[in-house]
Amino acid sequence: MPDLEAILLVGGQGTRLRPLTLGTPKPLLPTAGVPFLAHQLAQARSFGVRRIVFATSYKASMFEPAFGDGAAFGLTLEYMTEETPLGTGGAIRNAAEALTSGPDDPVLILNGDILSGHDIGEQVRLHRDRQADVTLHLTEVDDPTRFGCVPTDEAGRVTAFLEKTPNPVTNRINAGCYVFTRSVIDSIPLGEVVSVERETFPGLIESGRLVLGYNDGTYWLDVGTPAALVQGSRDLVLGRLASPALPGPTGEYLALEGATVSPEAKVQGGTAVGARAVVEAGATVVGSVLGDDCVVEAGASVTDSVVGRGARVCSGTVVRDAVIGDGAIVGPGNELQNGVRIWPGIELPERAMRYSSDV
Repeated sequence: MPDLEAILLVGGQGTRLRPLTLGTPKPLLPTAGVPFLAHQLAQARSFGVRRIVFATSYKASMFEPAFGDGAAFGLTLEYMTEETPLGTGGAIRNAAEALTSGPDDPVLILNGDILSGHDIGEQVRLHRDRQADVTLHLTEVDDPTRFGCVPTDEAGRVTAFLEKTPNPVTNRINAGCYVFTRSVIDSIPLGEVVSVERETFPGLIESGRLVLGYNDGTYWLDVGTPAALVQGSRDLVLGRLASPALPGPTGEYLALEGATVSPEAKVQGGTAVGARAVVEAGATVVGSVLGDDCVVEAGASVTDSVVGRGARVCSGTVVRDAVIGDGAIVGPGNELQNGVRIWPGIELPERAMRYSSDV
């Protein structure tokens, strides 16, 4: 397959992931020990992508310091910034100014918040073989109401593009990875706010252009919430989804350079332990993401949670399904659970928050 170009959409503000995204854009959040996007870049590289244009907007200046020119990934990276957010279609069109491919070439579009194990090469082959205008990656989910639902006919042609609807006609949804023929991208108006989901795709379908669905049942996850971020990181560490970017072997936990995990601590369930983080004796950490330089003290328990950079969970504290912001200190004897989020730099005194009565 000839070298492929891609556009990576990373402009979103990640509001559902706050407070984690207050200082860091969602695609740079640590996931199994590396920035989330590292997995996508390595995956794209493995399918023949050689050049990627980043479509940035929110905290745009943070991407280039993280990935540079892409040489470390065997890629060439370019950065295009929208001064004002232009929607998905406008972002793609803006980034296309930096493409080098010809009008008939396929261009891969990736969303910066999707973890997927699908075969991009196969999706591109289908697109080329059928000479499609756009080929959408589709996946099936239990609850399609939260996503754009995409019915297809028996030949795989997309017959409609229905944005989030309370009564979906199919559980097959838009999985957020597209192959466009370059000339179709060029037909999107430049510098205008355009949604591919609400305008471009329905418009192409109505005018009889060939929009195909590439249906695939492999691993797929939309990493839009703290619980999903934790799940994605955990699945990568446990090896449920292979990633060439994983910075160590798969297993019960992955510890980055300088991390200290006491032999008397219990760390398991696909936990990622950040650089220089400390897990003391008698602490329990299960299926969680521990940021760089954070501390989980003796006798503390952290499950299915994110502990931010430099945060501290003091002894006897129980953290379950929670987010602790960068630099926050959770004093002894607290109970944090049920999706609670502690903002960066906050200090919770001893026993400030409980869900159970004291014994």
